[in-house]
Amino acid sequence: MGVAQSGLHKDSSSSSSSSSSSCFGDGDLLKIGLGDLPEGCVAMIVENLDPVEICRFSKLNRAFRGASWADCVWESKLPPNYRVLLEKILGGFPENLQKRHLYTCLSRINSFDDGTKKVWIDKRTSGVCLSISAKGLSITGIDDRRYWSHIPTDESRFSSVAYLQQIWWFEVDGEIDFPFPVGTYSIFFKLQLGRSGKWFGRRVCNTEQVHGWDIKPVRFQLWTEDGQHSSSQCMLTERGNWTHYHAGDFVVRESNKSSTKIKFSMTQIDCTHTKGGLSLDSVVVYPSSCKSQLKRF
Repeated sequence: MGVAQSGLHKDSSSSSSSSSSSCFGDGDLLKIGLGDLPEGCVAMIVENLDPVEICRFSKLNRAFRGASWADCVWESKLPPNYRVLLEKILGGFPENLQKRHLYTCLSRINSFDDGTKKVWIDKRTSGVCLSISAKGLSITGIDDRRYWSHIPTDESRFSSVAYLQQIWWFEVDGEIDFPFPVGTYSIFFKLQLGRSGKWFGRRVCNTEQVHGWDIKPVRFQLWTEDGQHSSSQCMLTERGNWTHYHAGDFVVRESNKSSTKIKFSMTQIDCTHTKGGLSLDSVVVYPSSCKSQLKRF
């Protein structure tokens, strides 16, 4: 009886061991990891990541590193009209470059129009962003040093801002003619009440000349060539800090045109009082989905 039980126990153990071995292939399958996935499968995974995540995952192993260079992955991250964008920015399309190199080129801050405009794509969403310097805008009285002056600063992408000392008629106009991809965009004026400077290496902002902006509101407007129009008003109240004031939104619809023309303005033309102490850095255009990244009034 005891021998029978012992034999039964032995047979059971042997059967269990045999089953385990056949199921797991002597444990070989347990050693399979991410590095054993085919590169094509990895590319399908990577394609669903944003560009920042793709670069991080490329450090995992050889398969992810190879997939992170695949043209099919970066094709989906590039703006639909990336060829037109590169021709506009660089003056021609760079041939024989992989899609990842093209994306890297567009994600840098690229200057054009004699350095008065800068364009780049957002590294998370691949949305096209554009900035126009104060020198690229039409400003009433800008050439008269009694009213305006250009102040060098490291707080601007353009290394200088326009500073208003005092004026009766305040008007800033601008125009963009650019191949924006299809989507909804927002325009902001980047302004500061006060003049930035340094005192013993620390940032300071002189607001002594700030006046007139709390009497009547400033009007922001924009127009597009296909009839879109936006108008809004607000008081400028934020002193000592750069603030993005929303001028309006516009929509780029799918069409045969390769470029979109937009006009915009900022005015305070009530001549019953003067206004001054304003710094104007730039006008920025962001995809509306990205505008939360800006400090917005």
